[in-house]
Amino acid sequence: MAIIKHANPCGVAVGATLVEAYEKALSCDPVSAYGGVVALNRTLDATAARKIVEIFTEVIIAPAVDDDALAIIATKKNLRLLVAGALPDPRAPTASVRSVAGGLLVQDRDAGALDPATLKIVTKRAPTATELADLLFAWKVCKHVKSNAIVYVRDGLTVGVGAGQMSRVDSAMIAARKAADAARAAGLPASRTQGSVVASDAFFPFADGLVAAIEAGATAVIQPGGSVRDADVIAAADAAGIAMAFTGMRHFRH
Repeated sequence: MAIIKHANPCGVAVGATLVEAYEKALSCDPVSAYGGVVALNRTLDATAARKIVEIFTEVIIAPAVDDDALAIIATKKNLRLLVAGALPDPRAPTASVRSVAGGLLVQDRDAGALDPATLKIVTKRAPTATELADLLFAWKVCKHVKSNAIVYVRDGLTVGVGAGQMSRVDSAMIAARKAADAARAAGLPASRTQGSVVASDAFFPFADGLVAAIEAGATAVIQPGGSVRDADVIAAADAAGIAMAFTGMRHFRH
């Protein structure tokens, strides 16, 4: 389940049911979710539809919709439903086209998928099994966030997303601040970035972005690696006792 706002995910989660996944995704950033796009990868049922329309939503995208859910959506005159049918293969090679002054920019779409077996653990501490699962989930989400992108994840849901900033450290700090805001609004005793993992779509050029994530409470990080200052970043991770994995792949969405 993903909630999209201005072409960026502001909440992504997995769950045993659509309602569970939606509620978890919404909890990441309920303020930004207002007027957003909700995207599902399962048939939309009435229970999920009823929950989604509790706040103003512009668009729902689903592979299919049942009759009861359709009846609920029909009562909302400003809500658009897109029934997409079978989901495409995310690894299929396709072109991405952007308009530029005087022409078009055509490039291969980012179809890169991470093989967990190729991860390189570069810190003294390796991620736990729970951290590793969240790291892989965070990496999938980070691919779809505009760069500079930072994504905090805990227990299978995003808890903070920082997108499109000119500085990677700014993205890390904004994501942490939004997570803290959501925690206060929900009456939680602490931000859910405490004990989270963090993904960065491109390498940390300096240790400051990683330090910001550590200060937010992240215990593990996944990033491409490849900076001339990788040694400094690894040293900062080791000093904090966190785990870090290099993917050897960057996304960098613009």
